[in-house]
Amino acid sequence: MDAVLLSRLQFALTVGFHFLFPPLTFGLSLFILILETLYLKKGEERYRQLSDLFVKMLGLVFVLGTASGIVMEFSFGTNWSNYSRLVGDIFGAPLAAEGVFAFFLESVFLGILVFGRNRISKKAYWTSALLVFFGSHLSGLWIIIANSWMQTPAGFAIEGNRAVLKDFFAAALNHSTVIRYVHTVVAGWITGTFLIAGVNAYYLLKNRHVDHAKLGLRIAMIILVIASIGELVLGHLHSIQVGTTQPEKLAAYEALYETRSGAPLALFGIPNAEKQKNYLYVGIPKALSFLMYFDSNATIKGLNEFPPDERPPVFLPFISYHIMILLGFLFIAITVIGTALLIRGKLFTTNWFLWVLLIAIPLPHLANQFGWIAAEVGRQPWVVYRVLRTADAASVVVPAGQILFSLIMFGLIYLVLFIVFIKVLVKIIKKGPAEVATPGY
Repeated sequence: MDAVLLSRLQFALTVGFHFLFPPLTFGLSLFILILETLYLKKGEERYRQLSDLFVKMLGLVFVLGTASGIVMEFSFGTNWSNYSRLVGDIFGAPLAAEGVFAFFLESVFLGILVFGRNRISKKAYWTSALLVFFGSHLSGLWIIIANSWMQTPAGFAIEGNRAVLKDFFAAALNHSTVIRYVHTVVAGWITGTFLIAGVNAYYLLKNRHVDHAKLGLRIAMIILVIASIGELVLGHLHSIQVGTTQPEKLAAYEALYETRSGAPLALFGIPNAEKQKNYLYVGIPKALSFLMYFDSNATIKGLNEFPPDERPPVFLPFISYHIMILLGFLFIAITVIGTALLIRGKLFTTNWFLWVLLIAIPLPHLANQFGWIAAEVGRQPWVVYRVLRTADAASVVVPAGQILFSLIMFGLIYLVLFIVFIKVLVKIIKKGPAEVATPGY
């Protein structure tokens, strides 16, 4: 058993489980803020009742996200001590800022949303919804800053075997932070809003809470169609950033082994990096060059430009990247159809489409997970790009057996937590907006 591989698997499991919840927080907090704004403006009870339902869900998501996030942060010290020793002075700062400036803001005002409905004024409650929205997105910003610095490190110098911060803004706003943050936030809006749309579709299929469901689904569909189409543009811009700052990662995404002018855009294939071949390959000639540089004859670097020991794996980033994109186009198709049905007044009575929305609830999570796998595996063999290799970042004193034991233990605990999460979530959904909305505490 290889201790580094086991540490990577454990971290992947921990982050993968944690990454189920922050995107939901983005989408749910946006939806709640919209409902509270409409309630403040129009004063109709149905806005308040629907908001109360999703505040309960947000509270549940927040608890699971917090519990899984704490494990992730501790693992830097347990399994990745060499990494923490070298870059901890830089990487630790945004994590600490996330806790001080964002987490406490979000958690305090989420508590007001959950327990303070009838204890404060409408305006104070709306302000709390705004601050929960702001706090959750600020929290995401600090985490993306930390991760983006690992992707495109800047604003530092190596002194005495440790990275020393030289320029805070250069480090925080490195070459990938802004586009990765916006891309991730919109992905979160899609994830949370698909849950909202699916829940309201369920009510319509069951002919329960029909007025609330129509209201919620109408708002959700508007958010989804804008976010899904916008994500196509953001995803493209993110790919351009990757091709500019991490060209070997883009080459892995496209299974491009040799540098080419007029490089094709891969649509499908089964890459074999060892033989430098792509089986069953389908691509669009010159499309990659055009999308990257708006020049169909532009040169795109292939993996041959980089030393063999600095090339990322190809198969997993290629598959993950293309599944993510495929799901993105599926979301656009679903939401455009839903918007057309909404305009024609048939959205709430088209049962097959309501079933599609219900079934689609987990799909954005798959897109998030595959996108994250593409980003992180495509960065290998570096944990901090061209600064520190993953193999050199692990804790050398932790035996593989202990890592394997904790990996199994974490897997079992996460499984139990996920089952509990689903059961509680289903219980909240079955109660519905009218029953969940209570007069006070």
